Amino acid sequence: MDEILHATPGNPVPGNHVAGFFDGYRGVKLRYAIFRSEEHMPMGTVVLIQGRNESIEKYYETIKDLTARGLWVATFDLRGQGGSERLLKNPRTGHVRRFSHYVRDLEIFLEQVVLPDTRLPFFMLAHSTGGLIALSAAPRLVNRIDRMVLCAPFVGLAKQSISNSKVYWLTMLMSLFGFGARPMTKDGPLEEFATNALTSDVARFTRNQQIEETRPELAIGPPSARWLYECMKAMYRVNMPAHLYSITVPTVMIAPTREEVVSYEAEERMSQYFRAAQFVPVAGSRHEILQESDYYRGQALAAIAAFIPGSEAEEQAKQALEPSAP
Repeated sequence: MDEILHATPGNPVPGNHVAGFFDGYRGVKLRYAIFRSEEHMPMGTVVLIQGRNESIEKYYETIKDLTARGLWVATFDLRGQGGSERLLKNPRTGHVRRFSHYVRDLEIFLEQVVLPDTRLPFFMLAHSTGGLIALSAAPRLVNRIDRMVLCAPFVGLAKQSISNSKVYWLTMLMSLFGFGARPMTKDGPLEEFATNALTSDVARFTRNQQIEETRPELAIGPPSARWLYECMKAMYRVNMPAHLYSITVPTVMIAPTREEVVSYEAEERMSQYFRAAQFVPVAGSRHEILQESDYYRGQALAAIAAFIPGSEAEEQAKQALEPSAP
């Protein structure tokens, strides 16, 4: 039997894990893994949701950090990327038919894998596109997820050569007229460190490039027009005040300020209406804060450690501040 998870130089597979596949929405085959802590009494399970063009392999370091703290980690590759089933004939094009399919996959994962096979309480850690998925699902997560951390959630496009409104109309028209599967840009070679917008850490950048070089089947290239159109519609929905008011899961939003992928201004603006969220800017960090240099990554890990799983004293103080029933 072929291995399910892959090791690369300097990036070994964390121990004490199980891995396999489950059927996502409409039977799409999705790769998942559960990593257990060595602690006898686990403190709960973190459901880790990746960003676009990511895979389980990219998060081994963060998974080890979490399991060392007594937490289990449950994660899966999004449909159309990583070790999960591709959706188009061209496996390099990042695509999704409906953004809601991501949300349905997450719900199936929670019901069929996380709930029966991991340990309560459940928390969520989501990056970029994963953050948009978490925000979309959040109103229905109140009885399943205790706390949620969003790292650079994909709630708005960073400034580009053409306006967001033009991108929206272009991708909408391409989708409506049968060109939704077309990639938005040309596929090219691996990016050089000097021009990357994701991290300022050479070692972690190199490690992630080695994953793609060693296991090219895990990577994807440019997004399709349909993918971008569906994401922009989801961004509009989650930014609506009514949607944000409906989210009651306590949340921390970690926002790198040196962004070239997601709009920092959009994240900051969202936090003003997001009553359940605490906004934590990290000055100088680029988009992939969990892949950043120790200075920036350490700040994100400290915020996560202070919030997940939380302490009994914190919960007691919160309850003491709540008004008593008449």
